[in-house]
Amino acid sequence: MEKDIINISWHGRGGQGAITAAKIVATASFQTGYTGVVMVPTFGTERRGAPVMTSLKISKEKIYDLSPIENPDIAVVLDYLLLDEINIVEGLKQGGILVVNTPKPSDSYTYNGIRVATADITAIADESGLAYGMVNSGIIGAFAKASSLIDIDVLANAIREEFKDRKPEENARAALVTYERTIINYGD
Repeated sequence: MEKDIINISWHGRGGQGAITAAKIVATASFQTGYTGVVMVPTFGTERRGAPVMTSLKISKEKIYDLSPIENPDIAVVLDYLLLDEINIVEGLKQGGILVVNTPKPSDSYTYNGIRVATADITAIADESGLAYGMVNSGIIGAFAKASSLIDIDVLANAIREEFKDRKPEENARAALVTYERTIINYGD
């Protein structure tokens, strides 16, 4: 995915950590040479469980556009049920990537011209020793596998740093295991 600016939208529910996941990827992006990194959270008075979205833009050059993303190259979805509530795929660019935390089989998601990466991150987080529903570290592993933008080991270290006081190894393990178990389907 070689473009001037890579636009990534992160969709989750209040309390799932979508904004924290985007922040971790932003930090790792900067550490690996993306000198242009802009994160634009979009939320108001959301309550736990309400849909939230944040925009992350990364580039090898400085980014001047601070507006939220409308047409992402990559959409990351922490809760597959959001796909029934919000038309996340509508703005996704042709040839883009949709990353989904889902217990459903990967072939449940087919979109013409869009690569879909799936993993049951909720189950993986539980296996890794995290509290039920804590999927933000795991989704980073699926993002890494689907996008190949940032090495999974760099992301795992950024996760350990972010969660240094809250189960750093368990969070990193969730990302690493998810990376290995992510299934990628290519759009027709």
